[in-house]
Amino acid sequence: MEETPASQEMAKIDLINSLEKISSEIPDRILKLEGFILKENQQEQLEIIIFRGYSSSTTHPIEIDSEKKIIALTYIITNFKLYKAPLTETEENLIRENQNLVFFLNQKNWV
Repeated sequence: MEETPASQEMAKIDLINSLEKISSEIPDRILKLEGFILKENQQEQLEIIIFRGYSSSTTHPIEIDSEKKIIALTYIITNFKLYKAPLTETEENLIRENQNLVFFLNQKNWV
């Protein structure tokens, strides 16, 4: 069965919501999602930070309502970086990086 654009969008909603749930259970981790937004045949950098169960974007406005899409535009996530919180200027806080869309859905990969 071929996946429709609507199911792809729902998968993005579920992905971010699922990552937020895991993040709320592991308060000393920060997950950074990197990618881009497709806007008028151009790509704009996208960065979403998930910390303590909440998402925030450093590049675009996001929707706070969990029943709606986080980003109202079409976007693609290309990379995930997991950091130990709190972030400091002097320490290297990067724990691991992965480009697999579902890698961090396994809570064991957060430690």
